[in-house]
Amino acid sequence: MENEIKDVNLWESGNRKIDWVKAHMPLLRTLEKRFAKDQTFKGLKIALSIHLEAKTAYLCKVLAAGGADMYITGSNPLSTQDDIAAALVHEGLKVFAWYNSTPEEYQRHISKVVECGPNIILDDGGDLVNLIHSKYPALLNNVYGGCEQTTTGIKNLLAMDRADILKFPMMLVNDAKCKHFFDNRYGTGQSVWTGINTTTNLIVAGKTAVVAGYGWCGRGVAMRAKGLGAKVIVTEVDPVKAIEAVMDGFSVMPMAEAAKEGEIFVTVTGDINVITTDHFKLMKDGAVCCNAGAFDTELDIAGIKRIAVETKLARKNIMSYKMDNGNWINILAEGRLVNLSAGDGHPAEIMDMSFAIEAVSAEYVVKNHKNFNRDYKKTMTINVPEELDTEVASLKLKFGGLQIDILTPEQHKYIEQVH
Repeated sequence: MENEIKDVNLWESGNRKIDWVKAHMPLLRTLEKRFAKDQTFKGLKIALSIHLEAKTAYLCKVLAAGGADMYITGSNPLSTQDDIAAALVHEGLKVFAWYNSTPEEYQRHISKVVECGPNIILDDGGDLVNLIHSKYPALLNNVYGGCEQTTTGIKNLLAMDRADILKFPMMLVNDAKCKHFFDNRYGTGQSVWTGINTTTNLIVAGKTAVVAGYGWCGRGVAMRAKGLGAKVIVTEVDPVKAIEAVMDGFSVMPMAEAAKEGEIFVTVTGDINVITTDHFKLMKDGAVCCNAGAFDTELDIAGIKRIAVETKLARKNIMSYKMDNGNWINILAEGRLVNLSAGDGHPAEIMDMSFAIEAVSAEYVVKNHKNFNRDYKKTMTINVPEELDTEVASLKLKFGGLQIDILTPEQHKYIEQVH
């Protein structure tokens, strides 16, 4: 099967990026040694669709060291880095992705990965799972199981499971503590604002930032905005999360009101039409809008293109749209995931934890897939076992030079007994 990448001659630049993140990812380095010794994935095909940048590339190399035959694509047309793709091909891995692919090219690349007949699927948003169920049902029996690392992807899996159409078990990696407590909050919080600041070169301090959605990712984005000196408004549909945002010190109001006050808007909901043409018309001149959700559905890009009286490319990754009242609205990265479409994504140390959970979950699938039908009769969506979270967290503490207390036998007994 031929690779489909932009230019294999870019591999040296990609290698430098991968080497840099590897130096800051001790958990994956440890797993690489273990997998290489045990040949955990020997003879197995792993299909992977995750944002194709340096941290993902190192995860691919770790799995390949364990004997996996890797088939790799991206999960967003604007987040693939061509030099990273080239570096993986230079190492002998199979890659089908390039930056700024058309919708047709993106679908072809996803299809190429599925057509390998994977045993393990590592997904980011559900593209591989959805495609193999809809277009390649003959390949379903090959799949032992897989992992999903996004909130949006898990919502899709749970819906499929409820409808009894999910045909193989999927580990809910995003719900693991070592994933969403850190990746979604601290990783998203930092990388979103890095993407915004690098793309716009504008100050945040003193401005009003509107964060749509107060889940784990929204908490991180709001917290970092506050740290940068912004006044923060949160919009929510969940009363409990709205109260939490208030008690965390943020204003809460509907988007129709926030649109009049905000200067920087970040959507983090995973839903559709969070900011619509009605909201764009209310925004101040120069407002900056971006999305930090998995898919480009939260900002009504088609709508703003339709109502704009003038459009221009203001700066790399910034399209500006003039409203009929004369105000210009700036959209970052076409409304796609701003931290990866206009940046390098989460910090390496954060993704070290996330991808460590991903890797040990894939290992868990290999070791336990024959028992899944017996152990999980009522569901195909499987929570990451607590012992895997504990393993990754313990390693993280070790590499940070940190120690914690250990319960004595007497303390264990006291906690477990009825009082």
